[in-house]
Amino acid sequence: MGGRSTEREISLQTGRAIAKGLRSLNHDVIEYDLDPSHGKGIEELLRSGLLLDVDIVFIALHGGEGEDGRIQATLEILGVAYTGSGVEASALCMDKIATKIFLEHYNLPTPEWFSIDDSKPVESIVYQVESIGGFPVVVKPADQGSTVGVSIVKSSEEIEPAIEEAARYSERILVERYIEGRELSIPVFGNEVFPIVEIRPRTGFYDYKRKYTKGETEYVCPAVLDDKVREQVEQSALKAFQVLGCSGVARVDLRLGKDGIGYLLEVNTIPGMTETSLVPMAAEAIGISFPDLLERIVVDGIERNKRRKCGG
Repeated sequence: MGGRSTEREISLQTGRAIAKGLRSLNHDVIEYDLDPSHGKGIEELLRSGLLLDVDIVFIALHGGEGEDGRIQATLEILGVAYTGSGVEASALCMDKIATKIFLEHYNLPTPEWFSIDDSKPVESIVYQVESIGGFPVVVKPADQGSTVGVSIVKSSEEIEPAIEEAARYSERILVERYIEGRELSIPVFGNEVFPIVEIRPRTGFYDYKRKYTKGETEYVCPAVLDDKVREQVEQSALKAFQVLGCSGVARVDLRLGKDGIGYLLEVNTIPGMTETSLVPMAAEAIGISFPDLLERIVVDGIERNKRRKCGG
C-alpha cells in the first residue's frame, strides 16, 4: 500500500481498511508501505524476506507500480500469490488510451476520443474536438486514477489550461466527448456482476474532492434503472472485464447517456477498498460483508496462483 503515485494517501486508507478487515477474521497481516523515499521500495521489500513467508499479497497500491503491472510481474517471478488482475490486464487498464482501443475493437460503447501531447497547437485540438461532436469534452491524463488532472472543458478558451493541468501528471493526454447523463460504477468479481452504484455529486462533477470528501456525493445502490438499460450496462461491464483480461475484482466506470446507452470510460483493476468504497458498498447490497468480501478476494487470488503454477 502507499507507494509514490498521486493516489498515495487513498492507497494508505485502502491498505489500512483491508488490514483491519482481515484481522477481524483472525488473519495475520503485515502492512507494508512501498515508499522508496523512506527506503522501502521494491528492492528493499525483496531483500527483507517478507515475501518468503506470506500466503498472499493483497495489493492495495492505487496508481503507479501497483496498477501498471510491475508489482504483479515481480510477484509472479517469485511465485507469490496476489490479489487482482495479472500483469497484462493491469498494464492495459492503467493505459486509458490502450483501453479505449480495446473497447472499440470489441464494439463496446465508449465516448468518441482522440489523444494528444501538450505540444500540439490549441487550434488543431479545437478542430479535433469538433470532429468528435464538439464541446463539452473531458481532458485527462492517460495513466492516472482518482480523476487526478481531469477537467470538463466547455469552450475553446478552456482547452489550454485543461491540457496544462493534465500534462502535470502525464505526457499522454486523452480527450473524449462528454456524455450528458448519469454516472454509474459496476464492480465485477470474476464472472459475477455486483449491484450497480449510481454516483450523484451534490455540485460539479465527480472529481478527486467529491470522491474523498464526506457529504460531497450521494450514492444510490442498487441504482434505479430500466430493466433493458440495466441489462445493457451489466453486459458491457462484464464483457469489458473479460476482453481486457481482468481477474479478481475490478470496477467498471460508465456514463449513462440520455440515449439510454451506457458508455464505458475505464476499468479500475485496484478499486478503493475502504468500508465506504464503491465495491464494498455494492457487495453489502447483496449481503456480503466487508470482511467476507476480503476473504473471497484472498481465496480467489490463492486459487489463481495455483493455476498459474500448474500452467492453467
